[in-house]
Amino acid sequence: MKKLLIITYYWPPGGGGGVQRWLKFVKYLRSFGWEPVVFTPENPEVPVLDHSLLEEVPEGVEIIKNRIREPYAVYKKLTGKKKEQKIQTAFLSEGKHKRSLVEEFSVWVRGNLFIPDARRFWIKPSVKMLTGYIRENRPDAIATTGPPHSTHLIGLGLKRKTGLPWLADFRDPWTNIDYYRELKLSKWADRKHHQLERLVLEQADAVTVVSPGMEKEFNAIVPGEYSVIPNGFDSEDRPPEPKKHPSDGKFSLAHIGSLTKTRNPGNLWKALHQLVEEDAGFAADLEIRNTGKMDFSAMESLKKHGLEKYLRRTDYLPHSQVVLEQGRASLLLLLINNTPNARLILTGKIFEYLVSGRPVVCIGPPDGDAAEVIRRSGCGKVYGFTEVEKLKADLLSFYRRFKKGDLKADCKNVEQFDRKNLTGDLAAVLDAIT
Repeated sequence: MKKLLIITYYWPPGGGGGVQRWLKFVKYLRSFGWEPVVFTPENPEVPVLDHSLLEEVPEGVEIIKNRIREPYAVYKKLTGKKKEQKIQTAFLSEGKHKRSLVEEFSVWVRGNLFIPDARRFWIKPSVKMLTGYIRENRPDAIATTGPPHSTHLIGLGLKRKTGLPWLADFRDPWTNIDYYRELKLSKWADRKHHQLERLVLEQADAVTVVSPGMEKEFNAIVPGEYSVIPNGFDSEDRPPEPKKHPSDGKFSLAHIGSLTKTRNPGNLWKALHQLVEEDAGFAADLEIRNTGKMDFSAMESLKKHGLEKYLRRTDYLPHSQVVLEQGRASLLLLLINNTPNARLILTGKIFEYLVSGRPVVCIGPPDGDAAEVIRRSGCGKVYGFTEVEKLKADLLSFYRRFKKGDLKADCKNVEQFDRKNLTGDLAAVLDAIT
């Protein structure tokens, strides 16, 4: 069996979307002739903890760890945060209208001095440590997954020192990630980010991406072959379908994941506000569920439209409970970031939505990668960021079906997104470079 050295910042007991992709690959790699070895920090700054995910790590998998230095302790002191508080990297205003001068300066420091990211101090000691490990244990290939994209620079360093085949996996873009333009980058820093991105794309023996849009974007930077391996669902996570839909009598619209400023669906709140005003029955049955952190701007929008009383918030649930929460919803909300890269966003949650049995309401670019998956699977409907009337009419139609007890999704062609099948695709890429 071939051996794969995997370098990932996010790993159980860390929770959240960044863990799922490679945890599932590791779970199934042995079925395709690859023995995984995982290298991860001993003391990472992760947004949430989910100890239940440790149960999914296959027995006997070797886990290598090293301690790393990060600037978050200093940042917390400067901004008055407690030591145990978690940093939500995608949030700029989780609890207030605007950032303080210290926070503004911290953003500038992060963008201009910590390149490619705040984990940059992990790179050199990791290359040194893993070079020794590779000489003694002789793995057949290296895989890095980012963000954080500092993991790719570890891969680059190991490639140069050992010559091992290297796969760079991008779960998100680099210079086209949602918040890149908000990092207050100098011209020098922006140029440096682009240079490092190009270097990784040029030097890696294979590059995998999660969406066709990312493949097209990277081809514009460095023409070449890129393998699209999307995120997916694990069939072993799917709960048995309930005999009766456990809706608690509520017409519940559920969003799973962080509700950031760029995901705040103004058109949805407007449509719901109008329906609540016009239909007393709809108002009595409505429930809005959010499982994940909420940005301050999203809360303000709900209040502006008189919807805060319908909101049920849960900051975090273990992944096993998230799957159950999805099945309990009447409708699942897929909110695409309203950012310049919106068309190439293909979030991990979409694939678990597809097998939940619940219809999906997607708000995002109608010509985007997420919209294409929704349409092809027949699992829901897609609405542009400013579309209100059609959204309102369809929500009312969904509600009437809910009242009749026949609100469910009829999805098709989703088995291609099974995590085990996707791991087979990954193994084929690894076989090709070794």
